[in-house]
Amino acid sequence: MVEVSRLTKYYGDLCAVQNISFTAQRGEILGLLGPNGAGKTTTMRIITGFMSATEGTATVDGFDVFKESHQVHRRIGYLPENPPLYNDMTVSSYLKFVGQIKGVSRKEISTALDGVLEKCSLTDVAFRLVGHLSKGYRQRLGLAQALIHNPTVLILDEPTIGLDPRQIIEIRSLIRELSGDRTVILSTHILPEVSQLCNKVVIINEGRVAVEKELKELTQGITLEEVFLKYISKEADEKEGEGEEQLFL
Repeated sequence: MVEVSRLTKYYGDLCAVQNISFTAQRGEILGLLGPNGAGKTTTMRIITGFMSATEGTATVDGFDVFKESHQVHRRIGYLPENPPLYNDMTVSSYLKFVGQIKGVSRKEISTALDGVLEKCSLTDVAFRLVGHLSKGYRQRLGLAQALIHNPTVLILDEPTIGLDPRQIIEIRSLIRELSGDRTVILSTHILPEVSQLCNKVVIINEGRVAVEKELKELTQGITLEEVFLKYISKEADEKEGEGEEQLFL
């Protein structure tokens, strides 16, 4: 399980996220939904330990992200928007390298490698240079490096961005298969992605949580697009109202 409580991040005087709180249970696919610049990527980087928070806490399977980062990294698989791939390595050598960094033992690395190659449909390109892979295969490789150490939590930042329609369908299908007994947090601004993949939705706008609910509860009688516009507009209206109050104080 992932639990985030009152996360706040400042860059100098700029507040990127403010009092972000939500939970994601095992077996759940949670969609972090919001417009570009809403604070989704910042939130993910904090959860994965790649970035510190100014305030707040985050735990993964009960381990504190900031105080027990080693335990957290063993349990998290992270696919950033631009996967950290090495173009001059083959697919297999790259995955072995990542597996060793993530603590997979020499005894287990071959089994782990075969497993992610098959799961991510990379077996046919196992000995191809990473730099020669198509965008779709590179995204699959990004997922494979996130899975090589068999994490209990997967955090995916814009996993289908830049892919063609066929590749998008393939990656979405793979994400569904990967959830199972894992917790998946999926960041996107693509509404159909959330509708097709997620059980729960957290809408973030301008660094704040606008709503956190089960998808089926949010979309009773209305579309997700209508829900999204409703909560984004609500947040904007509230901020405008706060500004007007301050003018009269």
